[in-house]
Amino acid sequence: MAAGMFLFSGVDAMAKFLTETIHPVQIVWCRQVGLLLGVLVLIALKGRSVLRSSHPKLQIGRGILAVCSGTFFIIGVSYVPLADAVAITFVAPFLVTIFGALILREPVGIRRWAAVTVGFIGMLIVMRPGLGVIHAGAGLILLAATAFALRQVLSRMLAGDDKTHTTVAYTAIVSWTILCIPLPFFWQTPSTGLEIALLITVAVVAAVAETLVIMALDAAQAVVVAPVHYSLILWGTLYGYFIFGQLPDGWTWLGAAIIVASGIYMLNRERLAVAASKKD
Repeated sequence: MAAGMFLFSGVDAMAKFLTETIHPVQIVWCRQVGLLLGVLVLIALKGRSVLRSSHPKLQIGRGILAVCSGTFFIIGVSYVPLADAVAITFVAPFLVTIFGALILREPVGIRRWAAVTVGFIGMLIVMRPGLGVIHAGAGLILLAATAFALRQVLSRMLAGDDKTHTTVAYTAIVSWTILCIPLPFFWQTPSTGLEIALLITVAVVAAVAETLVIMALDAAQAVVVAPVHYSLILWGTLYGYFIFGQLPDGWTWLGAAIIVASGIYMLNRERLAVAASKKD
């Protein structure tokens, strides 16, 4: 999981760099190409059974949300410092809790609701809406986090019936296919060797990172490895400083700390709940 987060942050940094000359839709398309190639190899090895789903409509919906989350994030990060963008995406687990309660009717205790509230306060500290400190593009980052949270909810709905590799396969195929529709309107042939190399690297590294995260989730419970997700703020800060010369200010660090603390507390509550249910 730690290696996956390091690589995903690197993909985000390369994507931000590429937005100076390449349209975000083209970057997201290239990112999904790597995952698609991995899925095609999987289908070649295991056959079409990989695509056998009990809920194809939900799988297609998840693929659509993958397009939304990826595109919104890359457009937003072209305007917002990388570490700030990463901090805003940390609200996704809180949104998962809210959507889980509203859509899946999952029970949420007062302590977890309190953690969600505190987490959103941390997000407001990072974004500081109305003060003109953060670019309006931060709103797109928030939309990306919302789409990502809805993807996670759909993953929970699919988990009992569809295998993980089936979900990954549908997400890769559906998202890539959808992105092919607007691609001709935004395509810009890379003009330098650096652009070509970065686009290829984005595709390959994103596929490797996705694979590492799936391996982590297969090897351990989500509540065990999920806190490692917050290491993204470290890598985002380092990439942001060394590549773009950007460092988060004190308010961003404070907001991020509040979000991370609330998220880890909520994950711990979930871990205790899982342990209690197993004991019963």
